[in-house]
Amino acid sequence: MIIKRAKGLSGEVSIPGDKSISHRSIMLGSLAKGDTEVYGFLQGADCLSSIRCFSQMGIDIENDKEKVIIHGKGLHGLSKPTDELDVGNSGTTIRLMSGILAAQDFSVNVTGDASIRKRPMERVMKPLRMMGADIKSVNDNGCAPLFINGSKLKGIHYDSPVASAQVKSSILLAGLYADGETSVTEPYVSRNHTELMLKDFGSKIVTNDKTATVFPTEELYARRIDVPGDISSAAYFIAAGLIIAGSCVTIKNVGINPTRDGIIEVCRMMGADIVVDEIDNGSAEPIADITVKTSSLKGCTIGGELIPRLIDEIPAIAVMACFAEGQTVIKDAAELKVKETNRIDTIVNNLKAMGADVIATDDGMIINGGKELHGAEIDSKLDHRIAMSFAVAGLNADGETNIIGSECVDISFPGFYDILNSIIVK
Repeated sequence: MIIKRAKGLSGEVSIPGDKSISHRSIMLGSLAKGDTEVYGFLQGADCLSSIRCFSQMGIDIENDKEKVIIHGKGLHGLSKPTDELDVGNSGTTIRLMSGILAAQDFSVNVTGDASIRKRPMERVMKPLRMMGADIKSVNDNGCAPLFINGSKLKGIHYDSPVASAQVKSSILLAGLYADGETSVTEPYVSRNHTELMLKDFGSKIVTNDKTATVFPTEELYARRIDVPGDISSAAYFIAAGLIIAGSCVTIKNVGINPTRDGIIEVCRMMGADIVVDEIDNGSAEPIADITVKTSSLKGCTIGGELIPRLIDEIPAIAVMACFAEGQTVIKDAAELKVKETNRIDTIVNNLKAMGADVIATDDGMIINGGKELHGAEIDSKLDHRIAMSFAVAGLNADGETNIIGSECVDISFPGFYDILNSIIVK
């Protein structure tokens, strides 16, 4: 994909449904009794991997693009697949599904693409083993492929060393089947979509500060789910609207769950012209229209409890920081090293290629803003968030920016380039 400097951005955009909520709708809908209807489901490759895996375990899932209907069979309704489960590129699918599979009455092999087979799974395997799970890394390297032999589980309390919704959710989903209460305490609160959805489906779950506790559950019951727009996808349009001269962009119906809205806080810290117009939708997942205008940004320090609330938005924030006055420090974000790529290295190397003043640190990066960027060849490493963030950078850089592997955006945002092009001032 070739990106050239834009004269400005103007208009409204609607973004795909939230990736995290879409995944969880498939999983809990499969484990619930009755038919769960999902509107606004993200038709990205990762979420389609979740549909494929649960379909292989005997769940009838209809997907006509307008809505997804999951014909759930209850907590104990999954059946042994005839082949291994392949999650593709989806870390959410493999980690959350591992918690569910650990409690089934069958064994299964789970694998994924080359990226997944490098990502750390010990972070979920360890607590699941504490619950009595029989789960192994086939190659004994702490990564997929996994062999999971369903077992009787016991409730535990787990102090997680990382603030990770995938780790927390894997344990809580296993806890549905355990013989006692199961709780997870995190160093900082990570996104809470699993807790909200479990409660909505009828599970008894309690949250207290940084601890979430689920109790053994007899049954979950089907619900209608309206998936809000993904704030991680909105981030690219927020960043573009703020840094490109002569821009005014409104992003419609964006989920602003308080465990996910860190980018809005960072925009305000940087002095952005951003208006969040909340919409009363009566849901546990709040939504808003977000309007941004070209702004004179200033650098800031981003770390601590903010990081879990914006971990997926850091590539876009790093691009914003290049156009801010002064220094931006991103710290406490070592988790970036174990995403689809080592995002610290990938962000820093690509920004340097465009002429940015940026250095990598052990847990983030330091960006000195104010240097003009120029077009470059960007190696996305087939990481969707890298490809989209550098498309935004290319819109405000001299010359042409060539994004290698640009098609990887389909993992989370099919049609991204078309939507971006639709608001470029011609």
